[in-house]
Amino acid sequence: MSILKVAKRATGALLAAGLITGAAQASDKKDIVLGGSIPLTGVFAFAGVGIHAGITDSVKIINDAGGIEGHKLVYVPEDTAYKVDASVAAYNKITSQHDVNLYYGDSTAFSKTISPELDRSGKTLMTGASFASELNDPEKYPNIFIPGPTYVDMVGILMKHIANEKPGAKVGLVHSETEFGRDPVEGAKATAKELGLDLNLVISTAPGGVDVSTEVLKMRRARPDYVIFHGYVLSPIPEFIGQARSMGLDTKFMGTFWSMDNQMVGKMGEIADGFMGVMPYNYYYTEAENAPMLEKIRSMRDTYQSNAYMQGFFSTIMMAEAARNVIKAGKELNGPNLHEGLEAIKDFDTGGLMGIPVSVKGNSVPIGRVYQYDLSKKQMVPSSDWIRLD
Repeated sequence: MSILKVAKRATGALLAAGLITGAAQASDKKDIVLGGSIPLTGVFAFAGVGIHAGITDSVKIINDAGGIEGHKLVYVPEDTAYKVDASVAAYNKITSQHDVNLYYGDSTAFSKTISPELDRSGKTLMTGASFASELNDPEKYPNIFIPGPTYVDMVGILMKHIANEKPGAKVGLVHSETEFGRDPVEGAKATAKELGLDLNLVISTAPGGVDVSTEVLKMRRARPDYVIFHGYVLSPIPEFIGQARSMGLDTKFMGTFWSMDNQMVGKMGEIADGFMGVMPYNYYYTEAENAPMLEKIRSMRDTYQSNAYMQGFFSTIMMAEAARNVIKAGKELNGPNLHEGLEAIKDFDTGGLMGIPVSVKGNSVPIGRVYQYDLSKKQMVPSSDWIRLD
């Protein structure tokens, strides 16, 4: 089947499902602007490039199908190099030149810094790269949307899977000594207690390439059945696993979202076999029934797209749906109404981006699935059903 036919079939299915509207764009309808502080360069560029591509493709799909109730969605990004001051400057530049109702931010620090300005202007709903648990507070952060489960929720999904697989298991948590890394620690302790798990080991390290031999000895003494890594992208996860394996530990190792990109895990080599973790979305290559959005993505890009791509894509679809709800209700597009539009998203079919219908809870979508790396397939494959946290 040609790419054009696949694209038409996917768009037709989305129209039928109500995911996007086929209403013709009217020239008198005002554009809806999605601004973006995007780290296209710098230490987070590996994710920023994917996020940018995901947003770009999502915007194109929405506009090709008639926009948001006839309003064209316009994406205006600026590179930030993952620096808060540059992100603030990008926000100020974009909002001074455009009437911005939707925004994508590049970090937790930027989200917290710019939140008072979002509240003051009262015009904009913002999503972004952060899953920080602190942001999941509609009273304190009424204009923020987290496009998936928070970091506490991610660890909770993993622990729920562990409790189902091995009740009473011993669990270790290894996190980076950063705000990102510390985020789920207290929540993990509470969840472990609630689920009857023994969180018998908590280790913090500097992020990146560090000597972990002392920490691995602590792991050897504790002999946890599972170890969850959080606050890292790759290193020092391979170092931990390699040394633990050389000591004969049969511990199962797990990661959270930013450690779960298929290509990133594959860089671990043979020790990646069996590595597990939580992912809020389907992978690019997932073959699933009734997943026209995945078909559409693959028709547009014939090579693997990263987790960051899926996150940027999902963020845009959800923000657009919030705006659609506001317009359908005949209300003004502003921050409070957009958040109401977000909260109105219940049992939303994402076209296969997530494997179950999506509902917003608080500022987030507490849904995920546990995957495990299959070395023979060189792919993360499902190890659990979709898990929704109540």
